[in-house]
Amino acid sequence: MAKQTGAMLAQVRQQTIAELVQKMGNITVNELCARFKVSPATIRNDLRSLESRSVIKRTHGGAISTTKMVYELSTVQKEVRNINEKKAIARAALEFIQEGDAIALDSGTTTFELARLLTNIRNLTVVTNDLQIASWLEQNTSVNILLAGGQVRRNFRCTTGQSALEMLSMLHVDKAFIAVNGVSIKSGLTTPTMDMACIKKQMIDSADKVILLADSSKIGRTAFVTYAPVSVLDVMITDEFADSSFVDSLRSTGVSVICSKIEAGR
Repeated sequence: MAKQTGAMLAQVRQQTIAELVQKMGNITVNELCARFKVSPATIRNDLRSLESRSVIKRTHGGAISTTKMVYELSTVQKEVRNINEKKAIARAALEFIQEGDAIALDSGTTTFELARLLTNIRNLTVVTNDLQIASWLEQNTSVNILLAGGQVRRNFRCTTGQSALEMLSMLHVDKAFIAVNGVSIKSGLTTPTMDMACIKKQMIDSADKVILLADSSKIGRTAFVTYAPVSVLDVMITDEFADSSFVDSLRSTGVSVICSKIEAGR
């Protein structure tokens, strides 16, 4: 138990270090030792771990930021980014949903675009931790909605925590539609925080079929926490601007990749 607690503390410390480096541009080992009250050896181990995931770049005596690291925008900020790509991905994802299905919708703006297309599917059950998705479905559809209750993440319109995880662990769905902050062959599916990583992993574990919804801006990027390798995916739906080498590499692992065409004016 002590080992597990120590590992969790290291993950929290490393996430804070990554955020500090991104914010400040650079930081020294001595500054980090003073902040966290740990030894230089511990901080150097943290920096090695972060560098191995391309989160920071180590320097003599400290670390500097790398543009490869992904930090989480609020839901409001995300809503205005790549909206045409997200709508195209949602239209392609709709083809996988059938009457009588039970599906999980991960929290995110692309999954919300998919939720908005669910008005005419009969006898559909949707499990989600996204407050905006649940509210929209309740007001506009006859979908059966199961909202995973838990602690509300302010500015992100979703729930996390043990109670949400326990509910999700009791359920079984036909398909899970998963969102992502970054995806790469090496790092897998990544998100900036551990609490969201746990929710996403549980949705994946509860599903017969896993479908990733990720616009092309997420490809090749790495956020702080890996919650699954790309091998868990059955399908990835992205947009027509997706990097072709990544698409070919992912297809070579057996994952079906759909590059949805963006329609003007939609």
